Amino acid sequence: MGIAFDDLEAVRPPSGNNLLVVDGLNLAFRWKHSCGSVDMEAYLSTIESLAKSYGAGHIVILTDFKRSTYRTKLYPEYKGNRRAKYGEQTKEEEEAFLLFLDTYNAALEWCAKKYPVIKMKGVEADDIAACICDKFAKNFKHTWLISSDRDWDLLIAENVSRFSYITRKEITYESWDLHYPGIEMDKYIDFKVLDGDMGDNVPGIPLIGPVRAKKLLDEYGSAFDIADAIPIPGKAQYIKNLNAGRDQLLLNFELMDLKTYCWEALGSEFKEELYEIFSKIK
Repeated sequence: MGIAFDDLEAVRPPSGNNLLVVDGLNLAFRWKHSCGSVDMEAYLSTIESLAKSYGAGHIVILTDFKRSTYRTKLYPEYKGNRRAKYGEQTKEEEEAFLLFLDTYNAALEWCAKKYPVIKMKGVEADDIAACICDKFAKNFKHTWLISSDRDWDLLIAENVSRFSYITRKEITYESWDLHYPGIEMDKYIDFKVLDGDMGDNVPGIPLIGPVRAKKLLDEYGSAFDIADAIPIPGKAQYIKNLNAGRDQLLLNFELMDLKTYCWEALGSEFKEELYEIFSKIK
């Protein structure tokens, strides 16, 4: 059920001691794929419904503002595949995407009447979420991340869980093994840097899939340990690829390890702003 504008201020916020952190653009794609534009009333209603379900009396909505300045300085081709994809759009596709963005921004303005909407130039929502989990999640009983982005699983902890609106599944500290059998939580980043991220145009090590990655990690300990051990003896092509890919392996940590590099990605200019926002969320 939608919320009329005149009634917006009268709607009582959800109650509870938990925090809901919403991946704003990610959630908006729910509407893009179904009808092409975001219904701002339904968007806010969905967020508040999730907050009610998870006992979250506190809500923050995060959104990207252009590509990560931090990552593009490290790797200029970061998300370069997306720029190429948008460059190939037809006029009709471009107009449809602009309509989606316009309605999404309208939905954010609608939500901002009630809840903090955090948007920082050159900073991705992933990094803001990581900073929140690092410094502020401890102030709440539990933090629920709302995103279908599996990168956010790097942030899972005893008091941090993720819900995906696409799979309708919850990834929690207790259920980790059900979603990632054979991958220890603290080794998830090691698997990711070996595999890379095609969606973000970050290459992994060719011919190293999950099975070989697990074998290497079981033998050496971590991807950093693998990098330290290079050159690794062996004639197999994947070993040759690994030996040639040491620099990429180390770069991938800086590009993909949200927990370690989130504050660098946020930048000092926005750190104070984030602290100020959370000083008011009690």
